[in-house]
Order: sequence, then C-alpha cells, then structure tokens
Amino acid sequence: VCIIFSDFGKMQNVCNLLIEKLGTSVTISPPHFYHTPEAVATLRRQVCVAAVENTQRKAQEVCRLFGQSLGKPLLIKEEETKEWGGQIDLSHTPDSLTLQERMQSATAYASCRVFAVFEIKGKENRRNKLL
Repeated sequence: VCIIFSDFGKMQNVCNLLIEKLGTSVTISPPHFYHTPEAVATLRRQVCVAAVENTQRKAQEVCRLFGQSLGKPLLIKEEETKEWGGQIDLSHTPDSLTLQERMQSATAYASCRVFAVFEIKGKENRRNKLL
C-alpha cells in the first residue's frame, strides 16, 4: 500500500498508529519526499511577493530619511528567480540517510530579485495646508 501525505505530522501519526495496532505484521518503508508542480509554483509566487514587499519597505525607509513619502509603484519587474534543493552527502545511499537528512535534501529553496520604481511624493507643509 502506498499512501501520499501532504502533512508530515499526519504521516508520522498514521505510521505510529499502524505500528501500534498491527505490530510486526506491518513494515513501513522510509518516506519519499517530493514537491508537486503546484507547490513549487506557490513557493515561487510567495517568494516574489515577499521580494516586492521588502523592496517597498526599503523604499519607504529611504523616503522617510529624505522627508518624502512613497507613492504608488510605477514599475515592478521580476529580474531573477533562483531555486535550489537541499544538499545531499553523496557518501551515503538514499536508504542510509536519516529522516532529518532526507527532509533536508528534499527541502526546496527559492529567491527572487525584483526591480521596482515608485512614485515619490513630497510632504506638504502644514502652513500651505492652512492657507
């Protein structure tokens, strides 16, 4: 029987329950980790959105430094996206890796570099507002 889990904690609970209830009549093979195309696409989107948020936050800080306020974005461009997986020690065979090592080797990482141009608004003087 092959079972696909999307939640690691649930997988552990089910495996423990099977071993507890069925004892030696059940053999549980080590898990095989992989990422679905949908999960990778979601990771890419989340990383890009986080990069844009970080860019906007930095631009706001720079504007405050110069007494300005940040306006709306005029241009946002995703310049580079990188993806990589965990590092596997090739001296071990996949079956000899610990569960922690398997999880580390199956972990996906992504980074995104964005270019953004924002409108900069000057702060209005209170005196001008009162007039």
